[in-house]
Amino acid sequence: MPTVIKKLDAGSYQLKDQVVAINRVTKVVKGGKNLSFAALVVVGDPSAAVVGYGSGKAKEVPQAIRKGIESAKKNLVRINLTQTTIPHTVLGRFGSGMVLLKPAAEGTGVIAGGAVRAVMTSAGVQNVLTKSIGTTNPHNVIKATFDALKKLKNKEAVAAMRGKSAEEL
Repeated sequence: MPTVIKKLDAGSYQLKDQVVAINRVTKVVKGGKNLSFAALVVVGDPSAAVVGYGSGKAKEVPQAIRKGIESAKKNLVRINLTQTTIPHTVLGRFGSGMVLLKPAAEGTGVIAGGAVRAVMTSAGVQNVLTKSIGTTNPHNVIKATFDALKKLKNKEAVAAMRGKSAEEL
């Protein structure tokens, strides 16, 4: 049963962008090598628990970043949070990459590396423990992190799924 996700309007949030990776790519053609840049960007509004990612390619770095930001604004997702952390432990997968997210006590901070840290801080998660397993490719790590974040359920959703009230759980 696929869940219907409604599009979030990027204009209604104070989005902050963060560049995760910039890659110099070359295409070999008859006349030599064509140089361009690929940028992987995460945007999010920490106060609204909204985050998205996108990638852009262009001949110059600033244009690639701008394209990445526009792409990220088009696929924003809302995340279920409990105060400053995530509601439960979850494992996200994409390709050979896996990302484990665990809730953490108040004052722990964001214990995460590289791409996962960018997503967590942009989403407004203040206390979380993470472990990235498998690939270190930032594209796959970010997609695995988003897979994990989409799996997060709040107490009310779990109660409704089981046909009980939130107090019974």
